[in-house]
Amino acid sequence: MFGLESGSGVWNPLLWVLVLGVIFLLFYGLRGLGKSTFKRGTEQTKVFLSGNQETTPEEMHVKATNLYWGFTTSMKSVYAVLRKMHSGNMSDYVLWFILVLAALFLLFGVM
Repeated sequence: MFGLESGSGVWNPLLWVLVLGVIFLLFYGLRGLGKSTFKRGTEQTKVFLSGNQETTPEEMHVKATNLYWGFTTSMKSVYAVLRKMHSGNMSDYVLWFILVLAALFLLFGVM
């Protein structure tokens, strides 16, 4: 049997191709057992939304502000402070990162 021998067994590409072919045939046969009454372009192709009518994607989109409303409302005071600190300048963020990293090194270096 041809194959690549390693310390933990033999790897044979032809055997893998054969195994993948058998798996494909099994799945294709299983797919053939499904119902053949499906028709494209009918009610069967519509998304089920618990009985609600489907609208445009813009109307159905759930914005993150709506999704995290309770969290952002309860943390409003923290967000106000963070928005004041936010400058959008990358060098400010690198400076904060270096300062916090230096403080951590000092804290853990002393302990």
